[in-house]
Amino acid sequence: MRSDDGPDFPQISRREWLAWSAAAAGALYWPQSGSGAESDVSPRHNGPRPRIAAIYTELRELSHAYHILHAHLGPYLFNGRLTDPGVDVVSWYADQFPEPGDMTREASARLGVPLYDSIEAALTCGGNELAVDGVLLIGEHGQYPRNELGQQMYPRKEFFDAIVAVMDQSQRYVPIFNDKHLSYRWDWAKEMYDTAQAKGIPFMAGTSVTLAQRMPDIDVPLNAEIEAAVAIHGGPLESYDFHGLEVLQSFVEKRRGGEAGITSVQVLEGDALLDAAAEGRWSIPLAEAAMRAELGDAYEGWAPGSSTPLRHGILLEYADGFRAAVLAIGNSGTRWTAACQLKDQPAPVAVSFFPGPWGNRNLFRALSHAIQEFFITGRAPYPVERTLLTTGVLDAAMHSHHEGNRKLATPQLVFPYAATDFTAMRERGASWTVLTEDTPKPPRLEPGDVLLLKRQSEQE
Repeated sequence: MRSDDGPDFPQISRREWLAWSAAAAGALYWPQSGSGAESDVSPRHNGPRPRIAAIYTELRELSHAYHILHAHLGPYLFNGRLTDPGVDVVSWYADQFPEPGDMTREASARLGVPLYDSIEAALTCGGNELAVDGVLLIGEHGQYPRNELGQQMYPRKEFFDAIVAVMDQSQRYVPIFNDKHLSYRWDWAKEMYDTAQAKGIPFMAGTSVTLAQRMPDIDVPLNAEIEAAVAIHGGPLESYDFHGLEVLQSFVEKRRGGEAGITSVQVLEGDALLDAAAEGRWSIPLAEAAMRAELGDAYEGWAPGSSTPLRHGILLEYADGFRAAVLAIGNSGTRWTAACQLKDQPAPVAVSFFPGPWGNRNLFRALSHAIQEFFITGRAPYPVERTLLTTGVLDAAMHSHHEGNRKLATPQLVFPYAATDFTAMRERGASWTVLTEDTPKPPRLEPGDVLLLKRQSEQE
């Protein structure tokens, strides 16, 4: 099989790959200038490996199922080292099979992961009882309608309900990871959260961006006195605003006093957005600092005709009086930046999030690492309440936009939660000294990075 995306990889079965991987563990080295990338693929933990079912909308190149499954099927690079997933994906359910481009049937047959025709069958592995120890719920991408607000109606709530029904039947409740926001509807998202809380289901959700390499590699400490903050993306309304909201919350939830919740949400555009800055509702200097973290002196500003026009913003007011904004600037699918102004510090904390080589294709390794820790330990590395809050903000923002950019009160989003330190789950950049822009892209879904790096080694 040949692909324009890159060279052929050798045909290899999952059995052959497992044998090769086991033989290679402990002493693999792919020389790369300055990398020092010695790789020890030792077992991730001493206990039994959790069995995982993957429930997803579609599997094609660059879909979220593609990104997340890639790092669950075999050793993958995390902070420069090949890392054992520590879990075994034992079943798949696909809701759609896009043509052209579907990978589900071919990858299922080649890798030996059974494909089932229902969520119930995937969770029971064709039997009568829950037969897995965790569930990947990946309800992103695919052909699903949009409602009158412009929200894409992905079936995450429907998937969640079907998953919980199997757990109810077996009276055993296992961790669920939900990719991106919980639902396009706030009431459904809250119901998902409440169900997980009531039944004791460990629940994790959210974006891949917060765990990407930060440039520079800096953070704000817990209990920091944050005076203002912005997060910036370069993508479309809703789908990329979610990532911006998660990036924002990953910083501001650390402010002194903890997260208190959000009292109002408003989308603004054009002159109205700039007027809001003049009124002190968001900070132009912080936005410029965030853009310079990405572009440096190449940042042109957002004047008409620039390559980075200011397109829209979501303005947030918090229950403790704090204010922040998520801005869409320019048109770049790899733009993720943030800036926070800390009290008594002259310069803001400003970072750009680097997804790795090949655009966003390598952005999900760190998220997959965090998901696996969640499945292994039963504890999410950061609170699911963050994503419950960003889900509610996103729904309110879409209503605001639909209603002529009206400011909306959000009493339903006034709830507190405590931030955690998730530094150990972040990619710090060492992986991109091993895997570079020159590394050949895999033309299909492959088990982790073993074959990719083996091929790279053979070419050097």
